[in-house]
Amino acid sequence: MEVRAAHPDEYADAGRVTADAYRAFAPPDDDDWDQYLAVIADVAGRAERMPVLVAVVDGHVVGSATIEMDDRVLGDDDESLPPEMAAIRMLGVDPAAQGGGVGRALVQASLDVARAAGKRVMTLRTTEPMVTAQGLYRSMGFERDPERDQVYEDGFRLLAYRRPI
Repeated sequence: MEVRAAHPDEYADAGRVTADAYRAFAPPDDDDWDQYLAVIADVAGRAERMPVLVAVVDGHVVGSATIEMDDRVLGDDDESLPPEMAAIRMLGVDPAAQGGGVGRALVQASLDVARAAGKRVMTLRTTEPMVTAQGLYRSMGFERDPERDQVYEDGFRLLAYRRPI
């Protein structure tokens, strides 16, 4: 497996596999999720503003992760990033490749990229049903940061995690 910056000709595949990973958690006929899956799939729309990594096996993109370094993926996020902080966003692994270390490799590569840029803290948020992802993050030294949890009007909750880099 190779983990590296996404090439423009891989953006569509990176977006597709990441959206496929999230689709398993999307309630049917939920317009908010449909809109978010479209944002996840739009790798080209964010790759010029922030690093997007891909995991490639046998020439096929099997996962991706976006790293917010200075800018946020979405303009309506809760706060801007402090200069010492980076955030992993939209990490997803092709369902057919899950359980093979792709997610771990993408998290590690994200930490490495942020460290090389002088960042000292990595954050991320995940949903309550993404139990496997939560276990991965804890095994890699991330700790819960409940003060940064994000709760939406409909009760949907994003669980915040952080770790020093």
